[in-house]
Amino acid sequence: MDKIVFHHAPMSRSNIVHWMFEELGVPYELHALSLDKGDHKKPEYLAVNPVGKVPAITHQGVTITEAAAICAYLADEFPAAKLAVPVGTPQRGLYLKWLFYSPSCLETAMIDNGNNRPPVPPRQSSYGDFDTVMDTVAQAVKDGPYLLGPQFTSADVVLGSCLQYGILTKALPERPEFAAYLKRLTARPALQRSFAKNQALFAELHPTG
Repeated sequence: MDKIVFHHAPMSRSNIVHWMFEELGVPYELHALSLDKGDHKKPEYLAVNPVGKVPAITHQGVTITEAAAICAYLADEFPAAKLAVPVGTPQRGLYLKWLFYSPSCLETAMIDNGNNRPPVPPRQSSYGDFDTVMDTVAQAVKDGPYLLGPQFTSADVVLGSCLQYGILTKALPERPEFAAYLKRLTARPALQRSFAKNQALFAELHPTG
């Protein structure tokens, strides 16, 4: 298998992909960056992603950016983990919907709400309105255990990560449906391992004293 290079800054959006790797259990080469030190804006990393954002992976000569796209790629690349819905399966469309709903709707609504931005006219908004997004996500996760019922997928990694961050920063409301869903996610050993490893890596990159 060709080596996967993972460009990662702990305690950032790239935690999403780190969790994904823990779920997959596949090897990769870690290139750790500190956002506080501006590593993501240095020429070495800008050669990987000119936008200067994390995460990014390089695999088989191709660099992929954007957390949801990386998770979708990895889920398809390593089908044995069953973190994707195969092409030709009826629920494939639903899987893709939720995989990309998070960055296009949930995250955007969360950022607008967290920064107290005035509502955008409906025709210009990428997500509609905040309350409808919250109701849509709550309805999707309330029965569970996951977005696609019994199957945990990379869509749960992406959307679940956004919910976690939004609740933590109080940019999203604390709803019982969200709490129950996040409880199921945080019980996953892969997420627990990812959280512990990212805390340790962040401390290593940012020593105190």
